[in-house]
Amino acid sequence: MKILIVDDDIHIQRLYKEELEDEGYEVVVAGTGKEALVLFEKEKPDIVTLDILMPDIDGISLLRTMKEQAPKTPIIMSTAYDYKDNFSVWASEAYIVKSSDLNELKGTIKKLINK
Repeated sequence: MKILIVDDDIHIQRLYKEELEDEGYEVVVAGTGKEALVLFEKEKPDIVTLDILMPDIDGISLLRTMKEQAPKTPIIMSTAYDYKDNFSVWASEAYIVKSSDLNELKGTIKKLINK
């Protein structure tokens, strides 16, 4: 099971990568939107965690592009800010608020994989 982590925060990248690899997932990391699109096409991940605030391409634009390319790939929006009322994020399968406690993220991934 391959997961693409898209986040410009290197600490979040490391935390998610280590924790998810410990769970047995193969993890690919992108620090920019452009890098994420290249890896999304090349790696064909089974699931994506996507930060909304990115330095080059925002996560909502990435979400749209990824859903156009692979509509069945589950995408989890992951952000430190509240975007739940933004209709654009509703195209994602899940929305979580970033935390150092990754239980919500891990549980969400398991639910999406088992659908």
